[in-house]
Amino acid sequence: MQRVVITGAGCITPIGNSPEALWHSLESGQSGIRPHLPGDDAPDPTLKFKNTAQIQSLPLETLSPTQLQTTERCAQLAILAARQAVAESQLTAHHPPNRTAIILGCSTNGRHAEEPEIARVYRDNARVHPLSIARSMASNGVSQIAIDHRITGPAFTVSTACASGAHAIGLAFHMVRSGMVSAALAGAHESPLTRTFLRAWDSMRVVSPTTCRPFSADRDGMTLAEGAAVLTLETLAAARSRDAPIFAEILGFGMSADAHHITQPTTEGPAQAIQACLLDAQQTLHRTDQPGSTQSLLQQIAYINAHGTATRANDATEVAALQSVFGRRLAHIPISGTKGFHGHSLGASSAIETLITALALHHRSLPFTFGTAATDLPIDLITESPRAIASDAPILALTNALAFGGLNAILCLRSI
Repeated sequence: MQRVVITGAGCITPIGNSPEALWHSLESGQSGIRPHLPGDDAPDPTLKFKNTAQIQSLPLETLSPTQLQTTERCAQLAILAARQAVAESQLTAHHPPNRTAIILGCSTNGRHAEEPEIARVYRDNARVHPLSIARSMASNGVSQIAIDHRITGPAFTVSTACASGAHAIGLAFHMVRSGMVSAALAGAHESPLTRTFLRAWDSMRVVSPTTCRPFSADRDGMTLAEGAAVLTLETLAAARSRDAPIFAEILGFGMSADAHHITQPTTEGPAQAIQACLLDAQQTLHRTDQPGSTQSLLQQIAYINAHGTATRANDATEVAALQSVFGRRLAHIPISGTKGFHGHSLGASSAIETLITALALHHRSLPFTFGTAATDLPIDLITESPRAIASDAPILALTNALAFGGLNAILCLRSI
């Protein structure tokens, strides 16, 4: 069993199109949530919300004509984020293409390709564009990255709603740790800001009419977003052999299903996933000759990047799940929910938040919860400004992903 580290990262988000830009926005308090809806020339008057978190600019000129023809916005985000991760880690120069995996999460790819064609069919009885199928495949992003970098190892897409990114990273972590592959690109991408999709979310009455305020006493819902984040995972031995930069180590991954309701969360499901993650981290430590136990890991967790959608039910349920695992100690673990910065990009949000957690450990600074002044929940919520990590010792953190359908995925990271 190998130790697994993050040696490269790339992102395209509403608060920055690189990990450096993303981190600067988090540290300086710059949110990407602003008034914007698709078709600003004719905004939809039926929507009860006006804010989204949209990416401000895309370097589409760097994509080839073939890539532009065979993709829509969602897959384009994946290509651009993956290029950054590959370049930073020099992945293809140090790992055989047939021993490298690509695992991405995506729950809504193709909306920008499908919706215009559907409108043309029902309005004009028109012929559908011949590349519509290719553009709308959920796995298009993975395939495009494989072609872009000539990677021939295992490649697939995970679709588990808002936990897609965490599931993808966790599965890639297990594959590298076990030796099934020597390295992996893992993360998620999502671009769901289309008129029909926004109307669907509006009908659910979970989108904030103001702005996303995770865990705030006056929280009133999520803010929808788009984005992508891709990480390079490889063994610690491989990274150290060439003095590669290391963001953080991944220690454990846990997952579960609530088996309860398609939209309403439970306490037991997330708690089970957290326990599974801690047990997995314990196995990593034990089998790589590092000291640690489940009990000591409970005491060592020093930061939690929460799912924090800012809906009344979900935030309270997440805290209750954490309480069931950590007990009274939870009140002394710093927690932040970063969706007030980058919004909720569904399947991509947990990949972006995993990157944020790795950056927090790397920079030894914990991001704050934008837009939230006070919470009504019994947690040590970081508000108003980042919180420095005072200790020089390795820090352990959790990042949570709790999805519709009761699909939960938790990752444990450690500074290195």
